Amino acid sequence: MSAVAAPTLEHLATPVVWADAQARIAGVNAAFPRWLGIGPRRLVGQPLAALEQEGDALARFLEQDEREILRLHRIALGLPGEAPRLADGWVTRVEGGWLLEAHPCDDLTLPDAAQALPGALQAALKGLAHELRNPLAGLKGAAQLLSRRAASRQDDAGERELIELIGSEIERLSSLVDQLLSPAPQRPHAPLNIHAVLERVLRLAEAEAEGRRPVRMQRDYDPSIPEFPGDADRLAQAVWNLVNNALQAGASTIILRTRFEHGLNIRDHLHARALRVEIVDDGRGVPEELAEHLFLPLVSGRAEGTGLGLALAHQVAREHRGTLTFRSRPGHTVFTLLLPQTEPEGETAA
Repeated sequence: MSAVAAPTLEHLATPVVWADAQARIAGVNAAFPRWLGIGPRRLVGQPLAALEQEGDALARFLEQDEREILRLHRIALGLPGEAPRLADGWVTRVEGGWLLEAHPCDDLTLPDAAQALPGALQAALKGLAHELRNPLAGLKGAAQLLSRRAASRQDDAGERELIELIGSEIERLSSLVDQLLSPAPQRPHAPLNIHAVLERVLRLAEAEAEGRRPVRMQRDYDPSIPEFPGDADRLAQAVWNLVNNALQAGASTIILRTRFEHGLNIRDHLHARALRVEIVDDGRGVPEELAEHLFLPLVSGRAEGTGLGLALAHQVAREHRGTLTFRSRPGHTVFTLLLPQTEPEGETAA
């Protein structure tokens, strides 16, 4: 369990327990023993699997399952000899061990994983966001200094563009950190040009790939697509996460494609018009064992991956009433973002 996350979890109302690399309980927050009705000292040092009073789903996951996250439905938790309590829950691999978050069945319903991060992960991310503030402030100051120096020297336009890109990305990251620390209501959507959003992502990808193996970035745009209401920053973040995944998967060619579709059913609603954005790459593809849980937080095919990029992209699609899906095989992966451009048929805008 990371030094940042553990203190943050202590004060959660949700029962949480964390275990070390040997799957023995290393700590619990106050809510966990209070919910079970036992003292916290009785829990520390116990095998995490010993909490499962019926079945062996948790034990099998801890012993041999290669998945990064396990959802448990109405699991009986408690110590042997004690009355168990029913809960829905999450078990997640974290650095140095495991995290178990329990949602008591008599208190609340487990949230949909595709809609929100579990509460414990939200708390851990807040701790991480707090730690990121200082280095971001330093980067912002350095970018501003570079910008002033470039202006005084009248450097070439390409260098100034890169400096401006650094500054805008620092601002976007600072905004994300602020949202994690103090969640705010979703911003009102404003008219945006989807191709301007994609060009911003392409510039980031080119800067990321510069000096490394060559990557071909191809455009396949439908120029007739009009502006539509949305959050340009959030969409840029979602598409960049998908493109960055392709880069990390060893892609040598990445295609950004836009099309206008008619009469599409999106999230059980029929829409007269919708925008289709496809990110196509020729990388290694999505590992088969991750496909079912790909959009869950902390699910990653890379040892150094955070597993948050696709979960965030999926959330951005939902914020725009859309969907994010994929199809993949080695050498050909397509992530498809569908964004409705009309209200569902039979309904009117509020």
